[in-house]
Amino acid sequence: MLTRRKTLELALPIIAAQAATATTGIVDTAVMGRFGDKADLAAVAIAAVAYSFIYWGFGFLRMSTTGLSAQAAGREDEAEKRAVLLRALSLGGAIGLTLLILSPILKPLAFAAFGSTEHVETLAGAYFTARIWGAPAYLMGLAVTGWMLGTGRTGQMLAFQIVMNGVNAGLDTWFVARLGLGPAGIGAGTAIAEWTALLFGLALVFPAFRGAAPLFDRARLTALFSANRDIMIRTLALVLCFGWFVRSGTLISTAVTAGNEVLLQFITVAAFVLDGFAFVAEKEAGEAYGANSAPRLARAMRLTSEFALIAGLAFALLYFLGGGWVITTFVRDVEARDAALAYLPYCALVPLIGIVPWQLDGLFLGTTQGRALRNAGVAVAVLYIGTDLILRPAFGNTGVWVAFLLMYLYRGAALGLYVPGLFRRLQPAAKSA
Repeated sequence: MLTRRKTLELALPIIAAQAATATTGIVDTAVMGRFGDKADLAAVAIAAVAYSFIYWGFGFLRMSTTGLSAQAAGREDEAEKRAVLLRALSLGGAIGLTLLILSPILKPLAFAAFGSTEHVETLAGAYFTARIWGAPAYLMGLAVTGWMLGTGRTGQMLAFQIVMNGVNAGLDTWFVARLGLGPAGIGAGTAIAEWTALLFGLALVFPAFRGAAPLFDRARLTALFSANRDIMIRTLALVLCFGWFVRSGTLISTAVTAGNEVLLQFITVAAFVLDGFAFVAEKEAGEAYGANSAPRLARAMRLTSEFALIAGLAFALLYFLGGGWVITTFVRDVEARDAALAYLPYCALVPLIGIVPWQLDGLFLGTTQGRALRNAGVAVAVLYIGTDLILRPAFGNTGVWVAFLLMYLYRGAALGLYVPGLFRRLQPAAKSA
């Protein structure tokens, strides 16, 4: 049975791993803020969002792997639990190789919607070209971390992220600060770090390669692709929201784009850390769903949400009180710094209002409710973009941020509509038990 102590034991390594993951973007932004100008910051922001469109669209490799491996664990099906990993690794490698081959086509498409200056787009393109070589490693790494999470190997997940982000931080500093490679150096450092982490992760999970169920089980593959399709659509819808947020900044000015990028790193840190509790919810929800236990599912959501609420409040206060110091310390460009400081209060609200959608994401991902996630994601994207189109022309960047905050409320409300139905499906089993 899940307890508060066990929740913390599972969550703390995940939180540490997520914090390590978040440092990728933080290091990129800090290095560019210290050794570049607003054009360099804007280029990294645009390129990072472009990669979000590409990579996050395949985030199902992590999400479905976690849910399916946790459900197999709940059924005590060890052979299938191992097969989930091998299927995800194979799929991730194939997709990553395809992205690498298609990169000359993908690059102009990725930047077409941002409307940035020619100089910024050139810098962003250099980042893209360097980083794309890490695509197969990154996507296979999603499968590895998803399986580690779904099977409760949170310590291994932490080690994986420490290796990746340690290598990334070291290479970013060397390539940019010492060699002067700019955004291209950021991209190259990240790609090398992704390959290094993958090799390390494969060494950790190698014992799972033995004794797996058949990889090409038709029913299992059908379930995998069905879940992955819906989760992919949901994820692309959310990435569209973040991409639209960055695009809205570019329509105002380069300084606003850079300032918003700095604040996005604050949000990334909070989201990644608070996702530690959502990931525990995801694992425990998957096991409860596999065991067909509604009480177990409810308990997992209640205990993880308690801690998430406390942590969210702590982050909000930390950003309100200390965020300004971080910005003034690490952002050299005056215009970018002023833009970030002006909208810091809006940014500080995200850790609080984001708790509900993040926790519900964990619930529906762990139970592989792809249709609910897909429908909610598409609805949120439509509502958010519509809100931004109304508010931005009238209120500038203030309207951009108000629409962005409302997006989190839309996410929570849209997913919340599906919660009663999920529990009703498990209720008969709970009563018969």
